[in-house]
Amino acid sequence: MQETINDIPVLIEKESIPNLKFNGPFSGKTDEKLHSKLKEATTLGNLHRGKCSIVFQDNEGLKKVETTIWATGAKYICLKGGVWLPIARIKEVKFL
Repeated sequence: MQETINDIPVLIEKESIPNLKFNGPFSGKTDEKLHSKLKEATTLGNLHRGKCSIVFQDNEGLKKVETTIWATGAKYICLKGGVWLPIARIKEVKFL
């Protein structure tokens, strides 16, 4: 499969996330592996101030942010600075 420009996530600052749109139809499924990884990243962030890379999709395309996860809930994660991100839109989490 050939990668297109839409497949490459745009690196953004976490402060710009509240300005993004996450409405409209979205058929992304959240699996247990993702929830497990988010909880592990939350522990890393709270105990060691460790950052992770989060690839997610807003209404315009793929985005990537490198930050600390402070809390993981059922539908959202809270990033450092009180920024919320819907879990259903998260595609990938990597530890930095």
